[in-house]
Amino acid sequence: MFGDDVPAVPAAEVPQDAYLLDVREQDEWDAGHAPEAVHIPMGRLSDRAAEIPRDREVFVICRSGGRSAQVTVALNQAGWLARNVDGGMQAWAAAGRPMEADGDPYVA
Repeated sequence: MFGDDVPAVPAAEVPQDAYLLDVREQDEWDAGHAPEAVHIPMGRLSDRAAEIPRDREVFVICRSGGRSAQVTVALNQAGWLARNVDGGMQAWAAAGRPMEADGDPYVA
């Protein structure tokens, strides 16, 4: 969709202490998310952009990488340093990265 224009990192290589921005919808977040992720649904980003730090790299994640690629491009164009998490939460779960939810976590 965006090709090489989107800086990306494989889910398995996201640093442990990364600022991980999850842009999925509430039901997707509730099903399962990374424990340290910050949840700001894509549609709310313009209202909540001030919450995203500008002094560190932002790793953006969604279900499969499409929405997060769009957000990564927008953040980078607006002055943030952002990278898309390739493959999204599907790749995160497949890589065995930690997930949490109220019940058994899964990628919705």
